[in-house]
Amino acid sequence: MTLPDRNNPYSFDAFINTLYGLDFYADDPFLQKALRHFTGAAFEDLDGKLRTFAPKVSFRWRPLADAGAAPEKRPYLVPYNAYNQRIDRIVRAAETLQLEQEIFSEALFSSSVSPWESLTKRYLLHQLGEFGVMCPMACTEGLVALMRQFPEDQTPPVRAILEHCTDGLDGRFGIGAQFVTEIQGGSNIPANLLEAVPDGHHYRLYGTKFFTSAIHADYAVVTAKVTGREEVGTFVVPSWLPGDKEKEIRNGFCINRIKWKMGTVEVPTAEVTYNGAVAYPVGPIQRGVANVVGIVLSLSRLAVGISSAAGMTRAAREAQLYAEFREVFGAPIGAWALANQQVRDLVSTAQRSLAGSLKIFSLFMELGGRLRPGLALDAPLELRRKHFLLRELIIIQKLVLAYDAINHVRQAMSIFGGNGVIEDFTALPRLFRDAAVNELWEGPRNVLLMQVFRDLGRAAQFYPPEQFLEDLLEGADGKEIRALARQAREFAQPPFQQLDAESRRRSVAWEAFIEQIFRVYQRTALQEVGAMPIVAPARLRRPDLWQ
Repeated sequence: MTLPDRNNPYSFDAFINTLYGLDFYADDPFLQKALRHFTGAAFEDLDGKLRTFAPKVSFRWRPLADAGAAPEKRPYLVPYNAYNQRIDRIVRAAETLQLEQEIFSEALFSSSVSPWESLTKRYLLHQLGEFGVMCPMACTEGLVALMRQFPEDQTPPVRAILEHCTDGLDGRFGIGAQFVTEIQGGSNIPANLLEAVPDGHHYRLYGTKFFTSAIHADYAVVTAKVTGREEVGTFVVPSWLPGDKEKEIRNGFCINRIKWKMGTVEVPTAEVTYNGAVAYPVGPIQRGVANVVGIVLSLSRLAVGISSAAGMTRAAREAQLYAEFREVFGAPIGAWALANQQVRDLVSTAQRSLAGSLKIFSLFMELGGRLRPGLALDAPLELRRKHFLLRELIIIQKLVLAYDAINHVRQAMSIFGGNGVIEDFTALPRLFRDAAVNELWEGPRNVLLMQVFRDLGRAAQFYPPEQFLEDLLEGADGKEIRALARQAREFAQPPFQQLDAESRRRSVAWEAFIEQIFRVYQRTALQEVGAMPIVAPARLRRPDLWQ
C-alpha cells in the first residue's frame, strides 16, 4: 500500500553517485580484456597510461563537455569588429575552449605516442559525447597522416604546420579540419569546382565550400582543381598566415554563415568563400581524390567507427545502471524480463562493436599503421589483398556502426522512460542527435554501399569475392562463410543502375548482405575476446540481475 506523502522522499542520489563515480577505463573490465587481446605485449604499458588518463576524462572533462553542450552556448559568428573590419570571429563556449586546450595538449599525434595509445585515449574521449573537440581531433589525424604520407612535399611551411599539429608551438597545438563538400555534391569529389591557381611555390584558392566543419581550426585539408585541369588535388590551407591570427585577418577567405545542425552542435560548421587563400599542395595533384579518400576520409571513417562504439558503450552502461536502480511496480526495471533482455542486447551490441573496431585497427597496425590510397596495385598479391581488406572493412564498419548507434541510443533512452529525453538528466538525447549527424559524415550509407560494390568489382581480378569473404570472416563458422559466398554470387551485375522492381529488390538485398557479413565479423571478434561485463561488478547494486 502506498499512502500520500506531500514530502516525497524519493531521491536519485544512489544512481547519480554510482554514475558519476565511474572511471571509464578502470571500471570497464571488457575494454581491458579486449585491449589485452588485441595489443598483446604492449598491453601492460598501455594499461598504465590509460589508468592515469581515464580519471581526467571521467571526472574533469565530463562535466565540461556537458556544460559546453548547453543550447545557449552554441557557436556563433561575428563577421565584423566595431571598426567595420572583416574578422569572421567564431565564438565558442568557454568550457569547449578549455577542453580543446587540455585535450590537444595530450599530443595524441606526436611520434612519442603509440597508435594504440592514441586510439584508446580517443575512444575514452568519445564517450564524453562531445564533438567540439573530437571532430577536429579526427580531422587533425587525417591532416597529419596526409602530410606524413608525402615527406617530399614538406616545404618549410608544411613542415611547420606538421610540427604545430604533432608537437605543438609554445604550448599550443595546431588544430585541423577538412573541407571537401561543395554545393553541387559532397561525396562526389570529382565534381568539385573550387579553383587552385599556381602562384610560385604555392597556390591561391578561389570559390566556395558548402559544408566546412571545425571552421575554427588552424589548418584545413582542402580539395580543389588546378586551373585548366580536371583532376582534383589536395592542399593544406592555413586559416591565418603567420602573425595574422592575433589581428583576426583570415587567409584570403570569408565565412558566409554558420550551419544550424540538429547535432554535433559544439563544432561550428560553415559555408566559406575563398578569394586568393594561400594553399600548399600535398601529394600528386592528379591523385587528390585517391589521397583524400584513401587517407584523410578513411581515417575519419575509422574515427566514426570508434566514436560510435564509444557512444554505444556509454549508452549501454548508463541504461544498465538505471535499470537496476529505478523501480517500477515494485521491482527494478532490470528485473522485468523484457527490459532485462533489452539492456543485455545493448551491452552485447556495444561489446561486439568495440571488438570489431579493435580488430580492424589491429589489421591497420599489422600493415604498418599507414593507409595506401587506391587499390595498391603495385604491391605483392598478399599485401595488396590485405590493404584492400582493410579499405573495405573501414568503409563497411562506418556504414554499419554509424547506423547502429542511432537505434542503440534510442533503445537506451527508452529504459529511462521520460527521463531519457530530459537534456539535463542524461547525455543520451545529445548522443542520439550526434549519432544521427555522425551517420552522415564521410559518406552516407547509400554512397558507401555502392562504393563497396564498385571496389569489389574493380578488385575481382586479384581478389575474387569468395576469397575476399573467406579472408574477411576468418575464424567464423565455415558453413556460414560458404552460405554468404553463395549469396555474393547473386550480385555479379550492378543492382543499382535500373529503376525496375528487380533492381530495387537486389539493391535492398545488397544492403542486407553487407550488414550481415559485418555482423559475422563482429561476432567473430567478440568470440576472440570472450565474455566480460562493461561495468565492474563492484559498481553494480544488483549484479544478480545480469548473471
